[in-house]
Amino acid sequence: MPRSGPDKTRKPSQPNSSFGLGILVLITVVGLLVLIIANPKMGYEPTTVRIPYSPTFLEQVRAGNVSAISSKSATVNGTFRTAVRYPSDAETAATAFVTEIPEFANSNALMALLQSKGVQINATAPSTGSSLLLTLLVFFGPVLLIVLAFVWMRRSSGAAGGVAAFGRSRAQRVEPSDHAVDFDDVAGIDEAKAELTELVDFLKDPDKYRRLGGRIPRGVLLTGPPGTGKTLLARALAGEAQVPFFSISASEFVEMFVGVGASRVRDLFEQAKQAAPAIIFVDELDAIGRSRAGAMGAFGGGHDEREQTLNQILTEMDGFDPSVGVIVISATNRPEVLDPALLRPGRFDRRVAVQAPDTAGRRKILEVHTRSVPLAPDVDLDRLAATTPGMVGADLANIVNEAALTAARRGHNVVTMGDLHDSLEKLVLGSERHILMSDEERRRTAYHEAGHALVGMLTAGADPVRKVSIIPRGIALGITFSAPEADRFSYDRPYLLSKIEVALGGRVAEELVYDEVTTGAQNDIKQATELARNMVGLWGMSHVIGPVTVISEEAQLPFPGVSDVSPQTQQLVDDEVHHLIEDAHERVTQLMSTNRDRLDSLVDALLEHETLEQDEAYAAAGIPAPGEAAALT
Repeated sequence: MPRSGPDKTRKPSQPNSSFGLGILVLITVVGLLVLIIANPKMGYEPTTVRIPYSPTFLEQVRAGNVSAISSKSATVNGTFRTAVRYPSDAETAATAFVTEIPEFANSNALMALLQSKGVQINATAPSTGSSLLLTLLVFFGPVLLIVLAFVWMRRSSGAAGGVAAFGRSRAQRVEPSDHAVDFDDVAGIDEAKAELTELVDFLKDPDKYRRLGGRIPRGVLLTGPPGTGKTLLARALAGEAQVPFFSISASEFVEMFVGVGASRVRDLFEQAKQAAPAIIFVDELDAIGRSRAGAMGAFGGGHDEREQTLNQILTEMDGFDPSVGVIVISATNRPEVLDPALLRPGRFDRRVAVQAPDTAGRRKILEVHTRSVPLAPDVDLDRLAATTPGMVGADLANIVNEAALTAARRGHNVVTMGDLHDSLEKLVLGSERHILMSDEERRRTAYHEAGHALVGMLTAGADPVRKVSIIPRGIALGITFSAPEADRFSYDRPYLLSKIEVALGGRVAEELVYDEVTTGAQNDIKQATELARNMVGLWGMSHVIGPVTVISEEAQLPFPGVSDVSPQTQQLVDDEVHHLIEDAHERVTQLMSTNRDRLDSLVDALLEHETLEQDEAYAAAGIPAPGEAAALT
């Protein structure tokens, strides 16, 4: 049960707006004073000009054009009787001037000259107060500005932002009353859900386990492909246990300033301890938990801020008492890159694999996502689940949502099976594009897609062809969609070779009919090459290379040109990849030449109907269709 008591959720303090405005005005005034006093030119009138003592000043005195002067140390300010342009090419004439009397000047002769010309002489004593103010503002003004600015930012920053909150955790806290997800909302991953059930039991009744000396895992690491429901599972765990849930992405810990991430980690664990029993969820843990000894770590230092953040997480997970009731749950798509210190017992004690669901799991996921969607009587979720092998929960949710949007756009009151099929095709194959193609390009596209389809129909072990179309979708001018009859969790060599042959079918059809090729096979060639290279260097399916891994799954090398295998082995891999693809190309060419009449028949059907479903495609090629296999329609 959740712990009762006052709400410990931090609330941001409200900044004092009048105080902040006053500080800003004061900073502005001080800054202007510093600029004015530190720059003497800013104090002059627009008509004041600085002239040299000799010859200009003396010439103007002898000419009787100086009416009055005032002296302040060696500086002389004065006015002309008639405005003077200085320099001679100046745009405006000045009526006031300023000059400096050299120390070596004859003051007695100057005084006699001034008196003879009737110049009014005013002596001004040096102002020590003004000099002192100037010194204080110039030397201490910038410091004062910095102090005032810092005080203003401290006063105006609340608990949720600003300088004062820079090192505080940015985790989103969800209270028990706000939980909208529980285990009933998680489907298709029953094995992972079962492993977390005892955590719920512990959070609800910890004495049941402590009585026998049991200690709940401090950390649970959820691993699996993207979209399988790791985050949803963590939220459901908190909702089922009815405890506070602190959620944050690992990347939010890291800043450009060293030490900020560690400070946020400390603050997060402190908040969780105060709200215990509670759950801390850190998503995408690999953002800060990558191994410190991998790649560049062997040659130099790592990222200081990331390492300090990681060290702080390790310290916090070591330091808190399990009896407090705080459980750390993290999720990652790449557990192989995590630092070993995170995975040792006492930190992330338990690893839960969240894999893609099977057919039954996809059926349950579709049920969850269609709870609030009105379905037509013709909707068959079992059939839809069978046509989506390999898809995860996020994919299925997207299909249902897209189907609802499609139904609304078509003016339907309920979502029909046709809406679901169209949304599946849109997400898997791409949206239809209405472009104008010439008859020759349309026929060439038909031969390309018919080549893929015919090889899929005639190759043993290949996935059955479900749909063939020459309607442009996405970036492709046509599509051939194949899907297995049931979920597959491992692939043998004949099956992979069949996929390479199907990928080459379109190019071979073009070669056979037109005796030339186009750029349309770019993605097909890329797919075939990647499959062949993985067969040789990753899956040990080459008799020449043997059961040796020569291609890293990470494909991340410390420096360019550095590899774990010798140049001779790399050459063998390249030769074997080329050999596999060339052999597949020869087999497909032979198959296509032998069944040229079926190829032409399939092309004629495509040109007439543009889209052929499974039964129509097999009938057009004169080949028996597979049994009651899952089809798109």
